[in-house]
Amino acid sequence: MKPNTPFRQPQRANNERRASRKISNPKRPRGPQKIILFNKPFNVLTQFSGEPGDKTLADYISIKDIYPAGRLDKDSEGLLVLTNDGILQARLTQPQSKQPKTYWVQVEGVPSDDDLEQLRKGVTLKDGLTLPADIERMEQPVIWDRTPPIRERKNIPATWLALTLREGRNRQVRRMTAHIGFPTLRLIRYKMADWTVDDLAPGEWREVTLPNTQIR
Repeated sequence: MKPNTPFRQPQRANNERRASRKISNPKRPRGPQKIILFNKPFNVLTQFSGEPGDKTLADYISIKDIYPAGRLDKDSEGLLVLTNDGILQARLTQPQSKQPKTYWVQVEGVPSDDDLEQLRKGVTLKDGLTLPADIERMEQPVIWDRTPPIRERKNIPATWLALTLREGRNRQVRRMTAHIGFPTLRLIRYKMADWTVDDLAPGEWREVTLPNTQIR
């Protein structure tokens, strides 16, 4: 449907604090389960409230009592799963669940096989060693234009990567590519568990049901 560093976490809005409480004490919904897939545009906060002038989820989604399963940074795009089911939310986000999340990542430069192998094995960031990641080069995907467009340097080529993680840390993908010397220019979450952002334009959402494979 169309819309009608010490390491310190930023202060969170009320909606986000409530979402965190749901994860720490997850519960099934009182009514029917709701699962929403949303294609988050660039420069939109992953919460329902913000400061004056901020774009938030409330600008696109009017459904009540649903919360994001995980976060996307303001400058990242792509799939966001929202639900009223605290158990599902926890299974999608808690580290022990190891639910895969696939990102399409445009980086500045051309990483070598050895560079990518570092990410496959895990790299040591300020908050510890990352879990092994699945990563491959990919052709430039057929996707929407970003507004505003990224700033590319004409004399430096860019590379698209498909990167799958089974954990979620603050700005992890960007920190991982920077660690091997290739800054992230654009970051799109393509897939989370069994859901993808296919057929959703930026700012659009649709309601789905839990796949037959379940989310373990």
